[in-house]
Amino acid sequence: MLPSFQNRRRFADLKEQEVLALAISAEEDDSRIYRSFAERLREEFPATARVFDGMAEEENEHRRRLIELHRKRFGDVIPLIRREHVAGFYARKPIWLIENLSLEAARDQASDMERQAEQFYLRAAQSTTDADTRKLLGDLAAAEAGHQSTADELSAEHLTADARDEEDRAAHRKFILTWVQPGLAGLMDGSVSTLAPIFATAFATQDTWTTFLVGLAASVGAGISMGFTEAASDDGQISGRGSPIKRGFASGIMTMVGGLGHALPYLITDFWTATIIAIIVVFVELWAIAWIQNKFMETPFFRAAFQVVLGGALVFAAGALIGSG
Repeated sequence: MLPSFQNRRRFADLKEQEVLALAISAEEDDSRIYRSFAERLREEFPATARVFDGMAEEENEHRRRLIELHRKRFGDVIPLIRREHVAGFYARKPIWLIENLSLEAARDQASDMERQAEQFYLRAAQSTTDADTRKLLGDLAAAEAGHQSTADELSAEHLTADARDEEDRAAHRKFILTWVQPGLAGLMDGSVSTLAPIFATAFATQDTWTTFLVGLAASVGAGISMGFTEAASDDGQISGRGSPIKRGFASGIMTMVGGLGHALPYLITDFWTATIIAIIVVFVELWAIAWIQNKFMETPFFRAAFQVVLGGALVFAAGALIGSG
């Protein structure tokens, strides 16, 4: 259990031994995080994984130097003190959140970690009167500030322009397969498949509340169905389409969004006002789908627009005719 805010120590109240112990534990944590990045990325992005391996080794070297200084000044027993024990101290994200970061987000996270560590060592150096300790903490602050240069050197060694381009293409492809493709399929299904029941109900009853309830039920039901279908259809291991849970959420949520877009206007009590707004929303939805297909799926815009808008218009017409009959 994490300590409560009331039980946390202020950084200014820490003794020099505790500041050293905090620095040691922080370096251990950062090294583990970089190792986790490397292991998660190794199969798909081996060049970037080697960069994180090198950064983990740098953190281990910092830890070793800090332990040597602690042994020299205070002995072998290092007090147990961690980031979460100090009020206002920077925190790291839980490992289960870090493991889900994208390639570019992992690189950005590493940059933030180095900046935060630099600030910690500068502050820690100001809190000590021992010359050796002050020198080491100042050196580590400079090292953390220079880690961007170290990362650049490691990138130059392991992450060539061709390797980076290849990894970026692979990351983009995974983003498309995991999020865009199932989300687009859900948006299309939710936008098009709910047109007939919503507008059939609207024209048959001319009751906005009943129409809204039918639209809500159709949207939520379709979202749940699409989400479970997408998640169960492919575990992503062979196809490389990524986490089935992520794909299921993308598909299910976008399906509900697609249906609710033209169901929500029927919260307006005036039938024709609600219907005109719903028709405008449908028009915007269909063109948005065509734009997404063109931008992310590289489908020619006019072909995508023709397919989506024509299909949506036919389903809308069918619902309106059935409802009017």
